[in-house]
Amino acid sequence: MRRQYKLNFYHAPVLLDEVISLLPESAEVAVDFTLGGAGHSERMLRERPNLFLWGIDQDRDALSTAEKRLSSFQGRFQLIHDQFSSASKTLIEKGIGADFILADLGVSSFQIDQKERGFSFRSDAPLDMRMDQEGQLSALELVNTWDVNELSTIFHKYGEEPFARRIAQQIVRQREKKALLTTQQLSDCIREAIPKKFQFGKIHPATKTFQAIRIAVNNEMEELDTLLTNAIQILKPAGRLAIISFHSLEDRPVKKKFQTWEHPCQCPKDIPYCICGLKPVAKTMKPKLRQAKKSEVELNPRSRSAKLRATQKQ
Repeated sequence: MRRQYKLNFYHAPVLLDEVISLLPESAEVAVDFTLGGAGHSERMLRERPNLFLWGIDQDRDALSTAEKRLSSFQGRFQLIHDQFSSASKTLIEKGIGADFILADLGVSSFQIDQKERGFSFRSDAPLDMRMDQEGQLSALELVNTWDVNELSTIFHKYGEEPFARRIAQQIVRQREKKALLTTQQLSDCIREAIPKKFQFGKIHPATKTFQAIRIAVNNEMEELDTLLTNAIQILKPAGRLAIISFHSLEDRPVKKKFQTWEHPCQCPKDIPYCICGLKPVAKTMKPKLRQAKKSEVELNPRSRSAKLRATQKQ
């Protein structure tokens, strides 16, 4: 089955032209922390003949497909199977300096569409949601072993779900009778917990809870925080960091970090000059927010929610 995944792995690269416009003309080293189907990376290597690329992903199926897709660029890329945190530390230890860093956050279209991975409530499949299929924690374990307070906390924190407590309580009641093993069972359980008068519109009642579970299973927010901390160390002077996010939970820390790098002063606002001595380390590139054009959204609806921010190291 894994072989079939590799053959069918496809992930339309969002904001592709916008990303390439940020790639410095003189770039010699780039890092793609979310290699996926290698759509962004392939274009970068094609546009910059002197570029060497470090491609990183925690999904082995993605790496296998990417290696084939980039085969015509032999000698110009190195692939790493790892998460943001450990991969970025590895690059720092190796003394790698990058002219450009890209991170396209969230789950890929391929991972969602392959029902066997258990990311979506739109088809019945075993609960999993691991981006790294070798990871220890799965959605199955989380849903069936975490207590009501832990579940409620992640549903509220990572899903911004107003009925977080009710859903957590319903899950615990349900699993006491019979373990929740599939996406359909979990989806039905969530639907039962939400009052019917709040179940309306195009958004499925389980959307926010599934997002929260996926983020918790893959430790996504902590990984993003580590990436932001380490990326600035990997960048060369004048190097650029570009991050694509798909929801506010991802976009907010990126925006805040970029602002802190540009305006690090911590002095009280009522004193006439800076005494903390903190200097800007990067400057947010304009426009501060790039989003998909109408033509791209029509071809790839997933790009509708994509937000691209970029900063340049001083």
